[in-house]
Amino acid sequence: MKILLVGEYSNFHNSLKKGLQQLGHEVILCSDVDFKGYPNDITVYARFFKDIYILNLFRQILFRVLKVDLAQIEIACRFYFQRKKMTGYDVVQLVNEQPLQSTPFFEKKIISFLRKHNKKMFLVSCGDDYPSVNFMKSGGFRYSVLTPCIEDPTRTHCQYTMRFLKPQFKVLHEYVYSVIDGVIAGDLDYAIPLLKHPQYKGLIPYPIDVEQLHTLPIPIKDKIVIFHGINQVNYYKKGNDYFEKALVVIQSNFSDMIEVITTTSIPYEEYIVYFDRAHIILDQTFTYDQGYNALEAMAKGKVVFTGAEKEFYNYYNLEQTVAINALPNVEAIIQELIHLIENPEKITEIGNNAIEFVKQHHALTKSAQKYLDTWGV
Repeated sequence: MKILLVGEYSNFHNSLKKGLQQLGHEVILCSDVDFKGYPNDITVYARFFKDIYILNLFRQILFRVLKVDLAQIEIACRFYFQRKKMTGYDVVQLVNEQPLQSTPFFEKKIISFLRKHNKKMFLVSCGDDYPSVNFMKSGGFRYSVLTPCIEDPTRTHCQYTMRFLKPQFKVLHEYVYSVIDGVIAGDLDYAIPLLKHPQYKGLIPYPIDVEQLHTLPIPIKDKIVIFHGINQVNYYKKGNDYFEKALVVIQSNFSDMIEVITTTSIPYEEYIVYFDRAHIILDQTFTYDQGYNALEAMAKGKVVFTGAEKEFYNYYNLEQTVAINALPNVEAIIQELIHLIENPEKITEIGNNAIEFVKQHHALTKSAQKYLDTWGV
């Protein structure tokens, strides 16, 4: 069977592609390229207006004056010139309502073409989109990535997230849902807003390459290593301010027992070196479930401070701790860290639980088969 995956978030579609290929299917991935540089088969990356200095400078000036991003237009042009490569597939799956990060107008044109020239089309909700943002805005969650925006609406991620409620994005959302054969949630943060939607096909756990990532928890020979990797653009969205405040207290009281590594917006090759050394990973605070970064850390036997709410434990019927539920509360984070530092055997125990959880629910071919079953092919 021929499958076209459109768009990439956090290595999700690349992992799904690998799982589908292991099951014997032909898979092509078309995407833009983010700062992590995930591979693809067809690229629509706007290299002229992003990589050529003078053109990028002109692009930025034009955007400040007219709010027109030439890189988004270049993405649409690159799709157009390669459109014949994206016809005749049994299934097309979009990673988001705006899968290639062009303008809503051009994304609608792109999706219309894909719908017309292929058999089936499905959408995955695994990043900011109209249903999830609307649910957050209406107070559907106890807390969400919009929680920091109550304190300061000018924070960068607030404006980015809230844009999905603007008229042009609502129009795109309505169009996408009018042409797809169904929508699939990547985790509980996207499943909960869709529960009553007639096109909702269910939650399929993210596919994780467990065999490639699997390692036993790192023995604690000297100090417990805590890693806090910050992406400055998403600083408040991920709750990094809570982690930093908690680490100040922890370092002042346990400096002889721990090593804290904090990085800010570094290249992935450097980031992963620090990541792999750590026993504890501080991921994010405003989620109910885990994203890709957390799951890959869990597959490596790390203790991850991330989304692990009661809804998550209930959904998977878990009794053992597989991750630490990182609340947006400095004192709660401090207490969780103290418990681990004073009981290091818990780090090994939770790390082993995490590995087993990812192997059981997120293995590549198991997840890929669930996609095939949901697509009905």
